[in-house]
Amino acid sequence: MKLSIKLIILLSITVVTLNCCTTTQLVEYWKNPEIDSLSLTKVLIIGMTPNLEARDKFEELLKKELESRNIDAVPSLDIFEPKFRMEGKTEEELKLIENVLTANFYDAVIYTKVVGVEDRKIFSEKYKEKKYLDVKFKEDYYNHREILEDPNYYEKYKIYKAETSLYCICPTKERELIWKGYIDIIDPKSIEETVNDYVNLLVLALEEQKLINKKEI
Repeated sequence: MKLSIKLIILLSITVVTLNCCTTTQLVEYWKNPEIDSLSLTKVLIIGMTPNLEARDKFEELLKKELESRNIDAVPSLDIFEPKFRMEGKTEEELKLIENVLTANFYDAVIYTKVVGVEDRKIFSEKYKEKKYLDVKFKEDYYNHREILEDPNYYEKYKIYKAETSLYCICPTKERELIWKGYIDIIDPKSIEETVNDYVNLLVLALEEQKLINKKEI
């Protein structure tokens, strides 16, 4: 099915709005077309990373945000061992986990993981100065020699590719995917700053899609 021009523009504006002034960017997302809105009551939060400090901060902050919206939220570190991983589990093991969650009245899982890392290079801001732009060919050629000899010509940084999925834990359906978002974490310097930016962006995205309520003031 082709998206209308109006819908594409609306989605683009939404993504741009969500990405302002942050170390995280919502690159793209998918929402189950059969679901308009959700009313969640109890959610399991899983932040899959070997960095236990980052995992704990992420799960606890997201828990706080969800609880402020009247959703009972439980960090995975409260019920699973730190080394627990969803990957590699058999269908029987996953079904057992689902049965336990359903028996304890969970209706959804928010599952976040890093799926890749990308190295990026950009021109140094120095080479965007007017003296490097307002030149003729000969000057440009000689300036380029300086560029080749300058180790700071490129600024290198990493982009961590993260993915967050919202699954319905429904007795009548098997791990139905409700929403999936792909978020870039750009050149993270601080765990606290990165976690704050990620959670704020994720919560705003879920609000925009009517999957969680906005915080009551």
